[in-house]
Amino acid sequence: MNDVVLVTGAAGGMGAAVARLLLDAPDPASRPTSLILADRDSSALDAVVDRLRTTAPQDVGITAVTCDVSDTVAVDSLLAGAAAAGRLTRVIHGAGVLGPGDTVAQTDPADFDRVFAVNARGTFLVTSAAARVMLDQGTTTGGQEDRSITVIASNAAGVPRHGMGVYAASKAAASAVTRSLGLEVAGAGIRCNVVNPGSTDTAMQRDYWGDDAAAGLTRVLGGDLATARLGIPLGRIATPEDVAEVVVFLSSPAARHVVLQEIYVDGGATLHA
Repeated sequence: MNDVVLVTGAAGGMGAAVARLLLDAPDPASRPTSLILADRDSSALDAVVDRLRTTAPQDVGITAVTCDVSDTVAVDSLLAGAAAAGRLTRVIHGAGVLGPGDTVAQTDPADFDRVFAVNARGTFLVTSAAARVMLDQGTTTGGQEDRSITVIASNAAGVPRHGMGVYAASKAAASAVTRSLGLEVAGAGIRCNVVNPGSTDTAMQRDYWGDDAAAGLTRVLGGDLATARLGIPLGRIATPEDVAEVVVFLSSPAARHVVLQEIYVDGGATLHA
C-alpha cells in the first residue's frame, strides 16, 4: 500500500522546505510513495509543486490540493483524499497566519477570529481528522509501525510578546490541542509533537516587518528593551531549512520514542528551550 505523507501550509517557506527534505531523503525507504501538499494559496502552491517536480524521484507522486484549513468541509475532503491514496503515515501541519501586530487592547475582534480560525481551529480540524483516518486504518501486524502528526506552532506560544498576544494565544492553543490529542492516540502508535520556531527568514516574516525589514531584524537579533523582548543568543534568525530539519526528524521513525513534546527551534531566544 502507498505510504502517504500530508503537508499543509506547503506554499510557505517552512512547508516548502519540509516537502523538499522529504523528497531528498537519501534512503528511498524514507521517502513517501505519495506526497500531498496543501495550501489555500493555489497559485503559490502550484509554483512550489512545479519546482519540486523538477528534481523529485520518479517513484514519488506529488499532489497539490487547495485547502483552507479553517473550513471543516475542505479539511475533511483533504483527509479523505489522503486516505484514498494509501496508508497515511505522516501529517505535518504548517498552515498558519500572523496577527495584525496590535496590542491585545487594540485588537479588532474580527482579527482575533481570523487568526484563531486558521491557527487554532485549523490545527484542531487537521489533526483530529488525521487522527481519525489513522485510527480507522488500524495498526499493522505487530503494532510496530510508526505514524506521526507534527504541528508547526511558534515560540511565541511559550512567552508573552508585545503586539503578538492574539497570535501567541492561537499558537499556544494549537500546541495544547496537539499534545492533548497525542496523549489520546499514543496507545495506537500515533505520535504527536510540536515544533516551535522563532523568527525565521520567510516571506511571512518579511511581510510582518514591512518596509523596515532591517530594523525588524536588528530588534529580533539584539532584543528590544521597549517591548521586553530578548534577542537571539545564536546571533542569526533561522532559515526555513533549520526548522524543516527538525520537523522531518520528529515526523520520522528516527524519533519513534519522542511524543507529546514541544521542540523550540529559535536560536535560544526563549532561553528555557
